[in-house]
Amino acid sequence: MYAGTATASVAAAALLGAGTLMMSTTAAPVTDTTAAGRSATATPHTVTNRYTTAAGARSLRGRATDLTRTPLVLAHRGASAYAPENTLAAVDKADALGFDWVENDVQSTRDGVLVVIHDTDLKRTTDVEQVFPDRAPWAVKDFTSAEIARLDAGSWFGPQYAGTRVPTLRQYLNRIGRNGQNLLLEIKSPEIYPGIEPATLRVLREEGWLDPGHVRNRLVIQSFGADSVRRVHALRPDVTTGFLGTPAVADLPAYAEFTDQINPPYTSVSDDYVAAVHALKGPHDKRLRVNTWIVNDAAHALRVADFGVDGIITNTPDVVREAMAGRPRGPVGNPDR
Repeated sequence: MYAGTATASVAAAALLGAGTLMMSTTAAPVTDTTAAGRSATATPHTVTNRYTTAAGARSLRGRATDLTRTPLVLAHRGASAYAPENTLAAVDKADALGFDWVENDVQSTRDGVLVVIHDTDLKRTTDVEQVFPDRAPWAVKDFTSAEIARLDAGSWFGPQYAGTRVPTLRQYLNRIGRNGQNLLLEIKSPEIYPGIEPATLRVLREEGWLDPGHVRNRLVIQSFGADSVRRVHALRPDVTTGFLGTPAVADLPAYAEFTDQINPPYTSVSDDYVAAVHALKGPHDKRLRVNTWIVNDAAHALRVADFGVDGIITNTPDVVREAMAGRPRGPVGNPDR
């Protein structure tokens, strides 16, 4: 979505729905990494025509109502094509590009501090192997927050980011709050961290993110773990939740009991699947949403938009925004029509 205007924020809230609005499968051919984002960065996209496959044409004929709305654009791990993922620098970059919604990943340290990092080990995005050479396999859960705070989480991406740190969830919330941004929070690998759902909700509450305004318009909690999403819903029924994955159509009604969104990888999205999700209402009696990931190029962004998705999660939000600028526009209206 486009940040910086009241109209855009209201439109985003309407699209996200419910209390309001994710994220990664290892099988997706476009890898869920910054490397993919860098490729997109190196080759800017200029959009001049709509996506025109037969499937897209069928979608255009059958989904005129959905096509009056532009899908929300969410910055995956911040603007992770342009700054180190899940860092405050990536959040600030998304803000500089004009994007209100950022996605992150939350895990827990050995001493129970919630930190924002994607991988369950520290090797790929920090210098942990140099700082703690004898601590293999360098799992996040085996390090204290003070130890993780020593690590460089930026040099791997580029020398200009040397010294960037892994943020705690509290630091992250403070920064996006200062920027006026909204949060799509993923509870990462909940099976590794018993009790992470109430711990996450506690930090959100203490930092002011569970008041009515945030819950209605600015926060979504999601996970690949259905039990984790169900637990969040049980603890805070007012919070909007999302399930990451592509449940069978026959199983969708069961998911609609505890989640407001079904968020599949773009490789598994079709117009029929989006229609099947949209046919159901979630626990807040609003139409289920579909937010697909990780879409980093114009052609795939246009394709999933033609399927009628509600949101697109991307490492390159500016590329997707440019692609969406070529689509028909109209008032947001009632997102549940």
